[in-house]
Amino acid sequence: MSLSYGRDLFMTPGPSIVPDRVLNAMHRAAPNIYEGDLVETTDRILDNLRKVARTTGDPTIYISNGHGVWEAALHNVLQPGDKVLCLATGIFGHGWANVAATMGIEVELIDFGTSGSFDPEKVAEVLRADTGQIKAVLATHTDTSSSVTNDIAALRAAIDETGHHALLMVDCIASLGCEPFEMDAWGVDVMVAGCQKGLMVPPGVAFTFHNKKAAEVSESTQKLSPYWDWIPRTDPDHMYMRFNGTPPTHHLFGLEESLKMLVDEEGIENVWARHAKQAQAVWAAVDTWASAGAIRCNVHNIADRSLAVTTIISDTVNLTPLHSWCQKTAGLTLGVGIGFGDYESHQIFRIGHMGHMNTVMLLGALATIEAGLSALQIPHGEGAIAAAAKVLSS
Repeated sequence: MSLSYGRDLFMTPGPSIVPDRVLNAMHRAAPNIYEGDLVETTDRILDNLRKVARTTGDPTIYISNGHGVWEAALHNVLQPGDKVLCLATGIFGHGWANVAATMGIEVELIDFGTSGSFDPEKVAEVLRADTGQIKAVLATHTDTSSSVTNDIAALRAAIDETGHHALLMVDCIASLGCEPFEMDAWGVDVMVAGCQKGLMVPPGVAFTFHNKKAAEVSESTQKLSPYWDWIPRTDPDHMYMRFNGTPPTHHLFGLEESLKMLVDEEGIENVWARHAKQAQAVWAAVDTWASAGAIRCNVHNIADRSLAVTTIISDTVNLTPLHSWCQKTAGLTLGVGIGFGDYESHQIFRIGHMGHMNTVMLLGALATIEAGLSALQIPHGEGAIAAAAKVLSS
């Protein structure tokens, strides 16, 4: 018997839940795309994007997903034959490296595994030994597959300590609007993000952000694609040039509303604090379940855990039936496992606790997972929901 005759809950790590306010903002007729309100709307969006990223640099909006802006960022500051150092703590670090390689960029990859953050000192060792070939360091703030979050400030310090000239390029697709990120203060030169996670908008637009150093590099970089070129987009003569053609009008309407919620109403530092509290509640529940030995957080060290997504693994249990039970019987959709290391996809599920999330939704999801564990007789420690509730009430 299904018990899911109500409003389903999606706890995937992107696309995240879209607030009704955002959906309502998108539900309107098409505007004049050449002048008037849409120009002012775009200017407000760009200003609020800067506030979320904590930068005075230039954001660029693309009709794209995260994979697209990987390519856009690389295209603007690198050319075939250039070399990058790519740091991986999950599948998506490898993904960005593969895009670079396909574009003819030489990639040196350091794989730090999937259960903890990268080692800045090891990065520094590579840069000290470099003879000027490495043009950029590619890092992922939070890898959605493993739920590892990396210390970008420490990475910047390591690069600076070597005196290396490389650009620091960071993937914040999973983390922007969820986890503390300080583009200017941390010395990030290029950052990429998407709209469908912490920014709470349906998939379809994504962003690059770049500072003055990256802009100067871009000026001298030969570009083969007019679409990815951020120069005309950041300093356009006409509105359409911001988008290399027709703008994504209804995504812009939704994005303006979501940024209003995050920046103008809640405040980005409060957004970070909320995500931290909710993540701690998830960890309290999962760590309690883990006492029975069947499932556990993929990331042991709390400092390396993401505030946006938690990856849960099992050495002994096929977790696909749990995912199916939660969705079909109870109306809860969890994130599927993306296999990595020694773990296949059926040994993994992910809880997305990003974006539009409150206590009712979070405790409801955790209680549903516990019901599924019980229904499927998967061993789990008792008291997980009480542990999560205690975090949320403190």
